Amino acid sequence: MNQIVEERTRRTEWYRDARFGMFIHWGLYAIPAKNEWIRSMEELTKEEYEPYRDEFSAENYDPRKWARLAKEAGMKYAVLTAKHHDGFCLFDSSLTDFKSTNTPCGRDLVREFLDAFRAEGIRVGLYYSVIDWRHEDYPHYGDMHHPMRNHPECSNENRDFNRYLTYLFGQVRELLTNYGKLDIMWFDFSYDKMRADTWRAEELIAMVRSLQPDVIIDNRLEGSGEDAGSILTGNPTSYSGDFVSPEQMIPPEGMRDEDGNPVPWESCITLNNHWGYAAHDHHYKSARMVIHMLVECVSKGGNLLLNVGPDATGEIPEEAVEILKEVGKWMKKNGRSIYGCGYAGLPKPEWGRFTRRQNLLYAHVMEEQAGAICLGKMAGKIDKMRLLRDGSVIKEASYWNLKEFGQNAFFFFDSDASDCYPLPDEKDTVVEIFLKEE
Repeated sequence: MNQIVEERTRRTEWYRDARFGMFIHWGLYAIPAKNEWIRSMEELTKEEYEPYRDEFSAENYDPRKWARLAKEAGMKYAVLTAKHHDGFCLFDSSLTDFKSTNTPCGRDLVREFLDAFRAEGIRVGLYYSVIDWRHEDYPHYGDMHHPMRNHPECSNENRDFNRYLTYLFGQVRELLTNYGKLDIMWFDFSYDKMRADTWRAEELIAMVRSLQPDVIIDNRLEGSGEDAGSILTGNPTSYSGDFVSPEQMIPPEGMRDEDGNPVPWESCITLNNHWGYAAHDHHYKSARMVIHMLVECVSKGGNLLLNVGPDATGEIPEEAVEILKEVGKWMKKNGRSIYGCGYAGLPKPEWGRFTRRQNLLYAHVMEEQAGAICLGKMAGKIDKMRLLRDGSVIKEASYWNLKEFGQNAFFFFDSDASDCYPLPDEKDTVVEIFLKEE
């Protein structure tokens, strides 16, 4: 194991135990309430977008409510968008006037977020976009994403990208020196030719490490949502990141390097269909689906970073609140099958998934079966079993119609039953299996 991988493994120990986090996309784009890319998608000029700053009052922003909700949902860390692509800062940066303290809100929203989540014992991270559509020295005309990409009058002739990088480095330094210990620095994002050396990534990460050696960093200074970068090779760069960040999907087999070694990763996924608040979007994932996504990530050795988009006033939509509370009820009874768990080293069963922590195997039964539930090729390997939600004993089944398949172990949820039985929890019924020492 090379030094970069060794240090990555040490830094991410807590993260690989936590498994479940909250992503929060919030900014001026919550006012038009379409999505966080509205300025790019509608090719809004600076003058057309700027008035939203004068409307941003955030009168209902109470990060203590957000933190309590995250804790109730069973989330162990949270990441807030300190600055998104539009350049608007939720923190009191000395390098720009385009910030929350210079709006009717008049508050350092990042500081309040960090204080509130730390008070609940939740680890904290900040998202920072290395893209900036407002900065005069960021490429405008011809850039793949800039709102003015199709406007030749916005020529790049007199723009100084090095001056922009000085600004970028300066803001990252502010976040890492003015706000106490951060657990995650979540950079977004590389694209086209704008990657790695473009951001002076090696120098940037060296600065980050000098300020906060233990902060963990995603892979998007070098990679993107489309390409993980050198973190999946046998020779990762110093700026390859500490974890991979697949977006809006769960990798088919988790994430491993070219030698087959697991690499830390998290799927960042929206609770509805948008990252930022979209007033028309009520297509929310059910609590059952969120639980299944979380279990799938953990079963493949990864985390789930689940996004919510507060509205312009600072309220998390009620639909999202109710779903997260429902997830939290399940986590309260079944969290041991998530925290500190990962790959089980077993094939995926027909009825659900496995997660594992050392000699504890967790069977996540998500579908009713016609007859006994089969634990493939596990005959003689089980010490005891119990229903995780209440600790009740589950016995191995030895009914007559199972004897032909003696290499497997079987069980019913009702020990006296010999036929299919309704799942005690239709979302995901978890059986804790104590494996015999090998």
